[in-house]
Amino acid sequence: MQYTDWGERAARWSGIRSETVDVHGTKVHYLVTDQTRTSEAPVHLLVPNPANSASNWLDVLAELRPRAHAIAVDLPGTIAGHTALPNRRAAGVEANALFLLDFAEALELDRVVVHGWSAGGMIALLFADQAPERVRGLVLVDPALPPPLSDGEARMWQTLGRAGLAIVAPVALVLLRVSGRRLLAAQLRVLDDPASIAGRRWNTGGDLTRMSPEIAGLLREEMSAVEPTRLGGAVTVYASLMSLMFVRRRPVLHAMRRVASPTLLVCGDEDRLIPRASIDDWTAQRPDWNLVVLHRVGHAPPFEVPADYARTVIDWCGPRVHDR
Repeated sequence: MQYTDWGERAARWSGIRSETVDVHGTKVHYLVTDQTRTSEAPVHLLVPNPANSASNWLDVLAELRPRAHAIAVDLPGTIAGHTALPNRRAAGVEANALFLLDFAEALELDRVVVHGWSAGGMIALLFADQAPERVRGLVLVDPALPPPLSDGEARMWQTLGRAGLAIVAPVALVLLRVSGRRLLAAQLRVLDDPASIAGRRWNTGGDLTRMSPEIAGLLREEMSAVEPTRLGGAVTVYASLMSLMFVRRRPVLHAMRRVASPTLLVCGDEDRLIPRASIDDWTAQRPDWNLVVLHRVGHAPPFEVPADYARTVIDWCGPRVHDR
């Protein structure tokens, strides 16, 4: 879904518009605020979970708009997004980090505060490591990063885990051809009643009933239009994500150690996907990273508390990013 001004869809989204740009022959869709861009202020570049779309950031864009120029990008191959997938491998995490480099060059973005949510956090981290001259600040929102592993766990992932991932991804693609429509229908039922996920094993924590009615309605509408064939990109994303978290960990661990940008780690205290042990391990490796824990929030701060999230980022990045 695209609007010249998203105020046509909801008054709170007034001043946010859809734009496209050509990136090496691929038509890329992104959302952008109408805040005047100045040479001194960095642009906020918002990266969604690559299985989802730029529209997941709409409420945050609305909160940032009075104070910052902000862009949310549709990554290639997202389920409900509008950016084409050049090839199946282009949906992977490392490919998406390279895509962000090309996207930033196409829009001439050289002073960005890059936000990455969930798996988008790993993409944002790799991008910040590969293009330190473009990144003035890094915000990792409940990021999917390598957790601490014991020697035994690491050996298991190198053997059984590697073999399992090689088998599971192709099998999942076959299963999606058979059950893709049922999976989408189940997701629509959840969006019709977010409270229904409480207590389920895949509950990611927090309270999704706090989503704005505008976001909830948009998600339902986008999901109802998704074709099952687009789910294949999500399989590629998560296969590459699991590999980088548990099997081929070195590129991400090295990026975590090297990244030079001021970094803010934003986590919900009720997040069921990111254990506290992982957060403690990351901050032990990088004690210079700033940690903010949002209370009574799960894995989706941009849905649950967009105003608190935007205020946290603006308050943090002002002195650090501008002084830098």
